[in-house]
Amino acid sequence: MAERTASEDAGARRKADRAVVRDALGVGVAVGLSGFAFGVTSAGSGLTWTQTCALSLLVFTGASQFALVGALAAGGGPFTAAAGAFFLGVRNAFYGLRLSQLLALPRAVRPFAAQWVIDETAAVALAQPTRRGARIGFVVTGLTLYLLWNLTSLLGALGAGAIGDTDAWGLDAAGPAVFLALLAPMLRTGTERTAAGLAVLLGLGLLPVLPAGVPVLVAALAAPVVLWADGRRRGEAAER
Repeated sequence: MAERTASEDAGARRKADRAVVRDALGVGVAVGLSGFAFGVTSAGSGLTWTQTCALSLLVFTGASQFALVGALAAGGGPFTAAAGAFFLGVRNAFYGLRLSQLLALPRAVRPFAAQWVIDETAAVALAQPTRRGARIGFVVTGLTLYLLWNLTSLLGALGAGAIGDTDAWGLDAAGPAVFLALLAPMLRTGTERTAAGLAVLLGLGLLPVLPAGVPVLVAALAAPVVLWADGRRRGEAAER
């Protein structure tokens, strides 16, 4: 009886592992292919294919990469473009704080795993009910996405000349669209939705009047403003 129970547990575990791998591969492949759009957009902004590949290999955070090359393409300076990309990338530090507790990886592995702490790996890992599932989801998503993103970035950068005007194809919108699709399900509370909505209004509203890249920096102020307003509202409610 005990052997049968152990066999059933092992079978259930393998089934659960396969489900995690399937979901992780789906996310990795779907998002990894958008690296082609980044490669084309990066080349269109004036970066060489080696610079494009270096960004994907070393930075590896899609939204920040798109923000950087998008600001450069719009005529923004390198400092402004880098600052906007930096502020977008800061969110990965918060993912890392949560994932470090969830994954509990060996100390020697953590510096390498940090390279894969991005929206997609965090979303897949945090969705798993067990540490084993979270580790599998993190590794499979990270490996699949890293390989595909870098490969398609290279192909996009090399093929940019053959494609022509990226604005005509709308490829520059692929990265932000993927990012928003991943972000939307995470906005569960009214405070989170308000912060996201205010950030969108600030970013789009200031786009025509501020230099390229600056609207992203201003939009980052939405979070502290909304949190401050929410804290004040809660404090006033508690006093009543």
